[in-house]
Amino acid sequence: MELIPQAPEGFRSGFIGLVGRPNVGKSTLLNALLGEKIAITSAVAQTTRHAIKGVVTRPTSQLIFVDTPGIHKPRHRLGESLVATARAAMGQVDLLLFVVDGAGAAGAGDKLIATRLVPTGLPVALILNKADLAQGHDHTESYQALWPEPVPVFKVSALRNLGLDRLLTDLEALLPEGPYYFTSDNFTDQTERGICTELIREQILSLTTEEIPHAVAVLIEKMEELPQITRIQAVIYVERDSQKGIIIGKGGQMLKTISTEARLAMEELLQKKVYLEIFVKVKTHWRQNTQFLKELGYF
Repeated sequence: MELIPQAPEGFRSGFIGLVGRPNVGKSTLLNALLGEKIAITSAVAQTTRHAIKGVVTRPTSQLIFVDTPGIHKPRHRLGESLVATARAAMGQVDLLLFVVDGAGAAGAGDKLIATRLVPTGLPVALILNKADLAQGHDHTESYQALWPEPVPVFKVSALRNLGLDRLLTDLEALLPEGPYYFTSDNFTDQTERGICTELIREQILSLTTEEIPHAVAVLIEKMEELPQITRIQAVIYVERDSQKGIIIGKGGQMLKTISTEARLAMEELLQKKVYLEIFVKVKTHWRQNTQFLKELGYF
């Protein structure tokens, strides 16, 4: 096992929080900066349910990015946990990256988030993602106007991998001198089991609609690593029988598609064959069940 090395003189390191409205590309940006997929992506609000750390180690720095659940008005115990996770994570970072949709001007949602960030007193950098879609328009001024003083601005495209190298270099200069927090070969604090759990949920978010994505939890009950194959047994929990029927689909087709797509993603992650078995169970009002939420790792 590699030991955490001693940082040389002048080495910079720190924790960088990713915040912003849903669908501005925070998780896509995190994955692009790492060159590895550790965070699932979807168009569904509140896709991220845990604080996910992604580590970029450079010769002169170590940048730890923290992708967090969106701050919102909670309507159940799960929502309370997500908001608490986000606020706790924001209190432990050295720098905030306010990620916005650079293809358009600032909106009410951006203003609301900015007003909540200003009182923290933390340094902020503005990331105009999707800048390649701006069609010649520069929306920097509308976002700068959200802050009492000018903040650093970076225009990038996470999807097209544009501007990311410069972003890392410039962010390095904004961090304080510090130690290595992770070994140089470690790019996340997430376990393979945790990432595989999320890969199943990602397919549910992608393939289902209406109330299903928010009412779903995934738990891997067994993960057996063998030399040539990894065997995984997982359970998808929903709150009602009607939701279970949607997840299974006519003739089991929806569950088969979810399983196939998740298995392929797992094989890419683990670099070996995966045998995936998924069951669907009803657990009424699980989002209000504190004990069950603890089992899922939310408290």
